[in-house]
Order: sequence, then C-alpha cells, then structure tokens
Amino acid sequence: MPASPALIVRQLGLTDYVSAWRDMQVFTDNRDANTPDELWFLEHPPGFTLGRNGKQEYLHDTGDIPVVNVDRGGQVTYHGPGQLVAYTLLNIKRRQLGVQSLVRLLEQSVIDLLSDYSLRAQRREQAPGVYIDNRKVAALGLRIRKGCSFHGLSLNVDMDLSPFAMIDPCGYSGLEVTQLRDLGIAATLATISAQFRTHFERLLEQQAP
Repeated sequence: MPASPALIVRQLGLTDYVSAWRDMQVFTDNRDANTPDELWFLEHPPGFTLGRNGKQEYLHDTGDIPVVNVDRGGQVTYHGPGQLVAYTLLNIKRRQLGVQSLVRLLEQSVIDLLSDYSLRAQRREQAPGVYIDNRKVAALGLRIRKGCSFHGLSLNVDMDLSPFAMIDPCGYSGLEVTQLRDLGIAATLATISAQFRTHFERLLEQQAP
C-alpha cells in the first residue's frame, strides 16, 4: 500500500481571523499537485463569521464584536479565545476524499476525542457539527477550491459562550451550545489539539486509497 500524503501540522496561536483566512486562500491558490497538506491549529479574537449561505437575520445585537462575511459554507458562528480552531488544508482530490467524507471525518475526530473522556457525542444529518445532549460543541464550515479544502472546524474548549446568544448559531434559532469545561473536561487547548490531531490523522490514514 502506498504511503498516504504528508501532513504538516502548525500551531499558530491567537491569530486575527481575516489574516488567517487570507493565508488559507493564498496557500490554496499557490499549491500544486505535490504540495504537502497542512493542519493549522489556532484561536481567534472575538468575532462572528457569516458563511456563503448565511443570512443577516441570524445576527441579532452583536454589539462591538466584528462580523466577517466569509467564503466558507454554512451559516453564522462565533469565534473567541478558548475555542480550538482546526483548519484542514487538504488536497482532497489527491486523497480521493469526498467533501461529505471529510465532514464526517472531522466530526468523528471530535466524537472520538470526547469518547476518550467517556462522553457520548453525536452528529446530526443536515446539520453538520458535533452535539452532546442536543447542545452543539463543535461547528464545521469548509470551502473547496481546485480540489483542495480550507477552513475547517471549531471546538469550544474553555471560552466565554455568551456571544452565541447574540446569533442563531449555524442558523438555528434557540440552538444551545456547550464547551468542554462545562462537560467536566479541564484540559488545555494544547492537550485537546494533540488529541484531536491523533484521531484526525488516524482516521485520515484509514481513508487513504
């Protein structure tokens, strides 16, 4: 069996959302058939992002928190310190990986991570993300360009959740959100990112053609 394509992992820390978004676009536009895939871990300062399918009506009183219209799929979500963001810059054509397969792989990585802590999480058909007791703990949004993915997943670890009340998260009125701290997991972002990486790489390897 041929070796699966290389995956470079970068820890970027607290990074301005627009800067990270532009960097993803540049990386994707400049990559070629031999460019290694990358997985970026980071946090963002407080901000709302509205995806290509997002509607302004999903934004309520957002106060002084900035709103960025962005090219990923999905609706509206919130980013802030204490949330782990994982951006998946993958050549899915080279990996022979469909978009829905990548979505399910990302969801399963979080589900398996939570299982490490004896928590049972679920996915929802037609509403991508990861849920525990009907509360959303992880959100997804992807963009595919030239057979390559960017954007990815956000996992609430230990953050201020109150800004989620200013929006209809992912376009669903009344959707409750949660985070690992409130589920009894006292772990740093570094620990959670390492665990996510382990599960993500294992599942990605299983998908190798």
